[in-house]
Amino acid sequence: MEFGRVTPAELEEADFTLPPDPKLTIKTLTAAKSSEPFKVHVGCAKWGRKEWLGKIYPPKTKDANFLDEYAKHFDCIELNATFYNVYPPSTIQKWKEKADVNPDFKFCPKFSQSISHIRRLKNADEITTTFYEGIMAFGDKLGPLFLQLSDNYTPKSFPELKAYLESLPKDVPVFVELRHKEWFADTENRTKVFNLLHELNIGAVITDATGRRDVVHMELPTPHAFIRFVGNSLHKSDYARCDEWVERIKQWKEMGLKSVWFFMHQHDELYSPELADYVVEKLNAALGTTVRRPQFMDRDKGLFD
Repeated sequence: MEFGRVTPAELEEADFTLPPDPKLTIKTLTAAKSSEPFKVHVGCAKWGRKEWLGKIYPPKTKDANFLDEYAKHFDCIELNATFYNVYPPSTIQKWKEKADVNPDFKFCPKFSQSISHIRRLKNADEITTTFYEGIMAFGDKLGPLFLQLSDNYTPKSFPELKAYLESLPKDVPVFVELRHKEWFADTENRTKVFNLLHELNIGAVITDATGRRDVVHMELPTPHAFIRFVGNSLHKSDYARCDEWVERIKQWKEMGLKSVWFFMHQHDELYSPELADYVVEKLNAALGTTVRRPQFMDRDKGLFD
C-alpha cells in the first residue's frame, strides 16, 4: 500500500499517538453492551504474494494454490481483488471452496472501483447489483464489505454518498473508508458524515498510515471496528503502534465493542505475516481470544516467542 508513505526522515519524526475517543464512539459503544461473544479477526490484503514462498507457503506452491495456503494461516482477508474486477458467482464459489480448509474463514470484499472511483456512486445501481450477485456466492464465508472513496472524493459529494448508502442492502455489513482531508479537517463535515453512518448502521474504516494521521479518526458509528494498519517494514515504531492498538481495542471491548477486523499492510508486503503474528499474539494475550497465528516454515511459531 502506498497510501501514507513517508520518507525515512519523516518516519523518524512521526507522532503515532492514537487520538482520544470521539463522543460518537463513546455513545456507540456505551449503547452496544450485550452478551454477544466478542470476535477478533486478523488478516492481510492479498493472498498472491510470492514473497511468502518459503516463509508461510511451501517453497514450490503454485500460484493457483496460494489461497489454499493463505487460509491455513489467517481467518480473513481484505479482498482487494474485487476492487479491480467484478467477479461472477462461479469464480467466487471457487475461492470459497479453496478456503474451506478453515471453517472460520471470511472474505471481506472491497467495492469495485467502477462503483466508487469511476462512477463515483452515481448511476451505479446496475453494477452494484452485479457486484452483490457475485460476492453473495461466498455464502457463510462472506464477511463485511468495505467501500473506499478516493482521495478526491470531497464533502461536496455528500448527497450522492448519502443516497448510495441508503440504497444498499441491509443484510450485509458495510464499512466506508474516507480519504479526502476535508472530511476530517472541517468539524461540520466530519460530524455530518459519521452521524449518517451511525444512522444507517454502517461502519467506518480507520486507516492507520504514517503520512495521514487525520485518517486515524477513531470514529465508531457501529460497535464494530475495521482497522487497516500500514506498517513500515518492521520499523521499531510498528511494534509500539501495534501495542497501542491492542490497548485501545481492549478498552473498546470493555466499553461494548462487539468485533474487530484488523488488516495488516506493509509498504513491502514481504513482512506482513510477521507483524500480523505479533498483533495476534498480543491480542490473544490481552483479550483472552484464540485467534490463529500464522505458522512459519523455518520456526515453530513467529518471530516473537
